[in-house]
Amino acid sequence: MNRFHSLDVFRGATVALMILVNNPGSWSYVYPPLEHAKWHGCTPTDLVFPFFLFAVGNAMAFVMPRFASPGDFWKKVAKRSFLIFFIGIVLNWFPFVKWADGELVMKPVENIRILGVLPRIALAYFFASVFIYYFRSRGAFVAAAVLLLLYWWMCLAFGNPADPFSLEGYFGTGIDKAILGESHMYHGEGVAFDPEGITSTIPAIAQVIFGFLAGEYIITKGKNSEMLASFMVTAALLIATALCWDMVFPINKKIWTSSYVLYTTGLAMMVLGVMMYWIELKGASGFLTRFFDVFGKNPLFIYVLSGVWVKLYALARIPDGMENGEPKFSNAYSYLYNHVFQPVFGNFPGSLAFALAHVAVFWLIGKWLDSKKIYIRV
Repeated sequence: MNRFHSLDVFRGATVALMILVNNPGSWSYVYPPLEHAKWHGCTPTDLVFPFFLFAVGNAMAFVMPRFASPGDFWKKVAKRSFLIFFIGIVLNWFPFVKWADGELVMKPVENIRILGVLPRIALAYFFASVFIYYFRSRGAFVAAAVLLLLYWWMCLAFGNPADPFSLEGYFGTGIDKAILGESHMYHGEGVAFDPEGITSTIPAIAQVIFGFLAGEYIITKGKNSEMLASFMVTAALLIATALCWDMVFPINKKIWTSSYVLYTTGLAMMVLGVMMYWIELKGASGFLTRFFDVFGKNPLFIYVLSGVWVKLYALARIPDGMENGEPKFSNAYSYLYNHVFQPVFGNFPGSLAFALAHVAVFWLIGKWLDSKKIYIRV
């Protein structure tokens, strides 16, 4: 089976961008393209997670043919899904303690967020794998289409008739509260609302299936201009369909609308198509190709490590002047930005430099792992 270097570079670029957008020096100083859309709409940052799910599907195109029996399939897929989901919950709880009134106390188990990025990857990967394994390519495509249409219908049928696609009118929040409990949900919107909730995982499954179908098509057709032309035309059609659908089912990452799935899948194919043109057909191998390839060798491990690393900053309690006559303390994250990056670069550039510094750190770790031929798979 031919290996496509562009798929590794695409996956690595996605991981690097995930680290970049997740770690600004200050959330008060983030350039607009590096912020998520407030609600409807799509910024470059809103492309990162669906691109990763698309890349998960790409990788499955190489793995699926290796499953010799249903027993082998269930053993490997169930194990991998469970581990990714479990790691996600542990990462949400990590570092297990926090500072309160000058001392470290345990973070309460009853407030652990259950869902999130890794749990969504686990669930979408698991169900997409089942559809693909038992229904094969055509059946999986039909299943993906049904999931997208079903989700649209559910939003309309069970959401607030006045505005079923608003934060207040979205039907999935009630299901998440009933099953997960408000204390186990994300509260970044000021209320209990999970952008990686149970019901919005339904269209995310379709995203992985589309990634698989794209990967399978690339492998089957091989490295040639005819394959690439058809690939790019399909990408354009997906984007056009999404923009039409957006008029009645808005493109929205936070409730992961079906139009958002088609839009981001089309854009992912466009980006991957450009990479295939330069890397596979033209044989280009520049600095960026080699840089992103390092992240693509250990994608999940580097992403998890970045989460662990940044959360460890919270354990450091560094004296940082006085406030109201009392000693003031900062964690390492804030201290680094306020005393190193902000004074040197300023507010917005310093916040970006802080994020880029973390991308560089994890590139060095990935480069070392690659040099030792260490590839950590879940």
